[in-house]
Amino acid sequence: MIRLENEKDYLEVENLVRDSFWNVYRPGAYEHYIVHNLRNHPSFIKDLAYVIEKDGKIIGHINYSKGQIDYGDANSKEAVVLGPISIDKRYQNQGYGTKLIEYTLKLIDDKNIPFVFVIGDENYYSRFGFESASKYDIYLNGCDLEGECPFFMIKIFNMDEIAFKKGIFSNPDVFDVNENDVDEFDKKFEFRQKEVNENQLGV
Repeated sequence: MIRLENEKDYLEVENLVRDSFWNVYRPGAYEHYIVHNLRNHPSFIKDLAYVIEKDGKIIGHINYSKGQIDYGDANSKEAVVLGPISIDKRYQNQGYGTKLIEYTLKLIDDKNIPFVFVIGDENYYSRFGFESASKYDIYLNGCDLEGECPFFMIKIFNMDEIAFKKGIFSNPDVFDVNENDVDEFDKKFEFRQKEVNENQLGV
């Protein structure tokens, strides 16, 4: 069952997010801290925060928030970004992430949101109609503005809203985390060992 997240879900969701990201992209994880802070941040889109349940247990979760495209000419535009999305490791590769993404993208279309960004695996997200944002001259803040950033993608619902001029997208500042703050927040949870592995970013 897919339903809106509510306050009673918060701790269960944070544990899910922590477990699903732990030692995947870096030693430990900070995505659960982002999810925790995002709920009280003005960029949070509460009516697009969904969970998926199986046998009364939350096994998946998805968030959307509002970042900003800066066009460098004193003009900027608010823009929606997908993530974090988390699936319990015991239920990954079984289609639950696909269900959450397809369900919420339909809601985004129904709300007349013109486009949505995602930062992730281009091979995975392309199946949902995402394509490289650089194709439309939109780049992720901090990435090369002259080349393609394949993991920064856009799904367009209304092409009339695309400016077709160079723009720089920035995530909401709630995504900028301090490692010491994450470690302090992590004390709320069961201890887990941070580990380095060859699949992590920058390793």
